[in-house]
Amino acid sequence: MSRASATAHADWWRGYFDAGYLREYEPLFNLEEDRHQVARLLDLLALPSGARVLDCPCGQGRHAHLLAEAGFDVDGVDYSAPLLSRAKARGTGRTLRYTKADMRRLPARWTGRFDAVVNLFTSFGFFADPADDARVLREFARVLTPGGVLIWHGGDRDGVMAKFVSRDWWTTSDGTLVAQERHFDPLTGFLTVESCWRGPRVREDRVHRIRLYTPSQLAELMRDAGLVVEQAFDSFTDHELSRRSSEMLLVARKEPA
Repeated sequence: MSRASATAHADWWRGYFDAGYLREYEPLFNLEEDRHQVARLLDLLALPSGARVLDCPCGQGRHAHLLAEAGFDVDGVDYSAPLLSRAKARGTGRTLRYTKADMRRLPARWTGRFDAVVNLFTSFGFFADPADDARVLREFARVLTPGGVLIWHGGDRDGVMAKFVSRDWWTTSDGTLVAQERHFDPLTGFLTVESCWRGPRVREDRVHRIRLYTPSQLAELMRDAGLVVEQAFDSFTDHELSRRSSEMLLVARKEPA
């Protein structure tokens, strides 16, 4: 592999989140499920109306829009211009704003601004250098108020490996067949997903990869960033996290100054 190809593969996230991404994961985007997840977030956050919340990365605004609707003052951050455009089309206002930024380098003016940060839908572990994942958590801690809450949701390496599915496929509403083949590298922790799309209007192959963490690894990273995990759940349920949970939801709090 050439140096240019290796760099492109490492930086897959720069161009992956576009209209094609929305088509690929269309079956998972459901307003009823979005509302269910936000209702769970409201219970866990237990914040008053007007509290400041950062959704990072916010994608197409599925959660940010509903959090603002629930009475919070919300900022959504994402690197993808196409997804931010879709988010803004849902509506913006005095209590809902969107910013294009790299989550490793959030705006300096946001230091200590937010009562809560949410990182949802396996939106972590994108970067080739694991030090960048730690940097993301330090940025989350920086923008939180002392005692502020981080809610992190994503894949649990232990549970994903316990129920590993190497191949999967589904059909989108426009008749596109999406097939995925997955490979896991236990040394780097990277789950690589090769996607193949075949449909009436698209024929494309893509690759993306996510570094998966165990709950203990992630808790240690958070601790190093000044965030203490207080609760751990099996995804958005109220069931405690188990070794067979394929998704985890961690509630961490920023240590007082």
